[in-house]
Amino acid sequence: MITSVQNDKVKYVRSLARRRIRQREGRFVIEGTRLLDELVGAGIEPALVFYTEAWAEHPAGQRLLDLIRTPVEGIWLVSETVMSASADTRTPQGVLAAVPFLDLAPKPGLLLILDGIRDPGNLGTILRSAESAGVGEVLLAPGTVDLYNPKVVRGAMGAHFRLSVRSCDWGAVEERARGRTIWLADVAGGTVYDAVNWTVPSALIVGAEASGAGQEAGRVATDRVSIPMAGGAESLNAAMAATVILFEAARQRRVSSGKEVL
Repeated sequence: MITSVQNDKVKYVRSLARRRIRQREGRFVIEGTRLLDELVGAGIEPALVFYTEAWAEHPAGQRLLDLIRTPVEGIWLVSETVMSASADTRTPQGVLAAVPFLDLAPKPGLLLILDGIRDPGNLGTILRSAESAGVGEVLLAPGTVDLYNPKVVRGAMGAHFRLSVRSCDWGAVEERARGRTIWLADVAGGTVYDAVNWTVPSALIVGAEASGAGQEAGRVATDRVSIPMAGGAESLNAAMAATVILFEAARQRRVSSGKEVL
């Protein structure tokens, strides 16, 4: 059992809380039974695992320990003190893992481009919605929060393991979006979201709710799309707006494919 917070492996896991170290090492940390279960279910091997005795006594813990192959840096039983020191959450569940950065291939479907989303919770929610709505690929334009920020990872609820997501500059965004109609979500107006034909090759740009999309997003976009607001509400936050539009696009694709009747 690792009992000292001065242990080298503990120091290493703690260092991954910093973006610069994550980028250098090409690894990030996941916490909790659910995320570890999602990781194993996706067939992804962790690089290192910490777990507590109490966690291992639960049936879910026993099952996951049996399923995980020995990571390159081992599966380590740690004290509650070490777990608390290593985890980002205030009340850790008793298990965490260091995981290699992922590079999943894009799938057919809508291309989602996120511009300047700085709130980790919003990005996590958007990624979760994107996976649920069948988005083919997500591009994080400059100014968007780190994909592997701990709060993003928790909020995405396992989307990292199944959804193609990558950070890139606007040149790469334009390259990936070539041949698609590029819709920019805009509170100032545009085609109503459910009047857009999302069954044709399309991309959607969503910017931060506070400042909106930047100049590069406006330059790249070919059209504007909006969500009508009733009452005195001016706008939805970025995560909610993205979710509304993405699920309308998913609905149209189901209808188009004959899987849903209007």
